[in-house]
Amino acid sequence: MRYDWGMRAEQVIEVLDALAAAGVRTWLDGGWGVDALLGEQTREHEDVDVVVELRCVADLIAALASLGFVLVEDHLPTRAVLRSSDGREVDVHPVVFDSAGTGRQRAAAPDGGDAVYPFDGFGEGRVLDRIVPCLTPELQMEHHSGYVPRDRDRVDVGRLAIAFGVRKPIGY
Repeated sequence: MRYDWGMRAEQVIEVLDALAAAGVRTWLDGGWGVDALLGEQTREHEDVDVVVELRCVADLIAALASLGFVLVEDHLPTRAVLRSSDGREVDVHPVVFDSAGTGRQRAAAPDGGDAVYPFDGFGEGRVLDRIVPCLTPELQMEHHSGYVPRDRDRVDVGRLAIAFGVRKPIGY
């Protein structure tokens, strides 16, 4: 299925390739992270969410400038948003890793604390014919809790629950 607006699969691959070429490790999160786990695009995506090390955010911004992205929201160290002139967006979730490999996104949890990315929460999925790094189904479920879900969140969580046998968060 092909969508005519937002962030398409080909564009996600283009972003990931530009970041890899710059030496910036990233993992898909959010809607594209769900679709990567499912191995197919299941809905339209207005953006692509990426998890990246906080110390690499400047490199990410420089790498994506070559694709026409500019920083439009700077809420660092918690998050940042880059946008291209045609409206594509990259939502950046910066983390700081500890010695055990657990990442923390500062002040990003629903309660205002740090959002935790356990070392075993990083996995792989597929976008088009490409294996890509993304969050695991279990971590996706955890990060879908603690807020009032939108309709698309309910659909994404339902698909993950069916495909991977993981428990839905409270409120779903």
